[in-house]
Amino acid sequence: MPVFDDGQQETELPTSGLVETDVLIVGSGPAGSAAALFLATLGVPNIMITKYRWTANTPRAHITNQRAMEIFRDMGIEQQVLADATEHSLVGDTVFCTSIAGEEIGRIHTWGTSAAREADYQLASPSLIVDIPQTYLEPILVRNATARGTHSRFSTEYLSHTQDADGVDVRVLDRVTGAPYTIRAKYLIGADGARSKVAADVGLPFEGAMDIAGSMNITFKADISAYCDHRPSVLYWVIQPGSNVGGIGAGLVRMIRPWNEWLIVWGYDIAEPPPVVDEAAATQIVRNLLGMPDLDVEITGTSLWGNNEMYATHLQSGRVFCAGDAVHRHPPSNGLGSNTSIQDSYNLAWKLAAVLRGQADPSLLETYSVERAPVAERIVKRANRSSREFVDLFVALGVTEAETEEEMVAAIEERKANTPEGAAKRAALVKAMELKNYEFNAHGVELGQFYESSAIASDGTTRPEPTRDPDLYYEASTVPGSHLPHAWVGDHKVKLAMMDLAPYDRWTLVTGIAGEAWEEAAAEVSAELGVPVEAVVIGPGREVTDLYYDWAKLREVDEGGALLVRPDKHIAWRSHSLPDDPAGQLGTALRQVLGRTPGRGSGE
Repeated sequence: MPVFDDGQQETELPTSGLVETDVLIVGSGPAGSAAALFLATLGVPNIMITKYRWTANTPRAHITNQRAMEIFRDMGIEQQVLADATEHSLVGDTVFCTSIAGEEIGRIHTWGTSAAREADYQLASPSLIVDIPQTYLEPILVRNATARGTHSRFSTEYLSHTQDADGVDVRVLDRVTGAPYTIRAKYLIGADGARSKVAADVGLPFEGAMDIAGSMNITFKADISAYCDHRPSVLYWVIQPGSNVGGIGAGLVRMIRPWNEWLIVWGYDIAEPPPVVDEAAATQIVRNLLGMPDLDVEITGTSLWGNNEMYATHLQSGRVFCAGDAVHRHPPSNGLGSNTSIQDSYNLAWKLAAVLRGQADPSLLETYSVERAPVAERIVKRANRSSREFVDLFVALGVTEAETEEEMVAAIEERKANTPEGAAKRAALVKAMELKNYEFNAHGVELGQFYESSAIASDGTTRPEPTRDPDLYYEASTVPGSHLPHAWVGDHKVKLAMMDLAPYDRWTLVTGIAGEAWEEAAAEVSAELGVPVEAVVIGPGREVTDLYYDWAKLREVDEGGALLVRPDKHIAWRSHSLPDDPAGQLGTALRQVLGRTPGRGSGE
């Protein structure tokens, strides 16, 4: 079938024999389609294959956090995502109840929508959390990647690979014709999910376990706006006496589209044979959790899945890299799955481009594992811990000690009593609900990635000790390894975020008026090393001004100092003041982070 290269010329990819590309990506989920988009945006030839005939057919991931939205902003697709997303204000209250139509046990403001947390989220990023199901997000990523040059090949299955010093031979199967063929790539990315064959084939080291609990998904359509308009939420957790609350610990009614398209997550005992969830059984579960025994329900799908607690301790082997669920496997708690997957690819793609262009030594690629493996471990542990913390709510209600449905109902009802026992239960519920902030308002987990690797040049300072809980609160810094802090800049015509000054296709040197000499230094180093580096001077009378004087409070260096920002918006190096030889210091730092020590890399 004809494939269009960046929308300009028609080319034909063979379905047999040898196909060649720079990067082959296995999988079109969030990690794979994002990797394709990033590489295509950077002009790196790539092919993305998936054994499926199209993108995700179930909603799966949905919470899209600020870091992911920033990346979409960087790629120029944020508005496309927002057009298909449920806006930030509607992700609102997470509700705990005995059924959607039944009694409410309590609510918690989530994803930064409370008055107490909204400022934290607004100050941290130009983009806010939204809800966009994977069925809507994946096509956006695939469409834009393909339009920019990715060859997207559906119904194409990864079989095996062998690698040598110069590249990777990947054997694939055309599932339409039944014909196998080989794709020769310089690098291979395995983004093929939690059962990753690529990760298994290269023998990545893992810790943890798979399938520690069982869950079923039921998707359905039903208009229940009368129960949601006044308490808009993505998640309604149901604690229902007499029902099996296995799996993730409670029944979950999740919004797909407000307020008539839904997904239910319900647990089952994974040690027993998988349950048969036919339309009748699915309808009954839906009606039970909604508390609407006569509701007209349209079941649109069912599936079974296992909860995992597993992460890779190293993410690559030679020319083969793995990303996304292939290397971090966990329940959906905290909404970290697709977000972390997209960030994996964002970290990797610019490094591959730099090496392929001869701008960096191949040793730069080793920093992918060094920087992202700790993130994988942290989010897997956080997600599973959040899942287990539901037991505190059950304990507070007293249902864990109940042996019958009647005892469970009585235990839940006791929270209403004007008795010492009722008062103690109400106090316990306050604490249990507060604990859920670690799942639904874990801003530090969402944004607090800090990198320590050879792709970061230390200035002798260390990461600041947190002044608040590092899981709940994100604290901005410019210590090398930190993400570039957010502030609004621009001029009387244009308002920009700091990240807008540092696009993905170059390195950016940020300074002030007293550091004007950095402009010449950046141009000199860029020409000498063949690496795009652009200086941005922020101050009155310049193209970019500090609109609210916030940047001056955040930069943590003198006006004459400078911050070297990597394409992925992490700070690679900083100078606290203007040195006598700015070009020399900048050149030394950039060589270091690119692995280009004298006599090594890019012809030096």
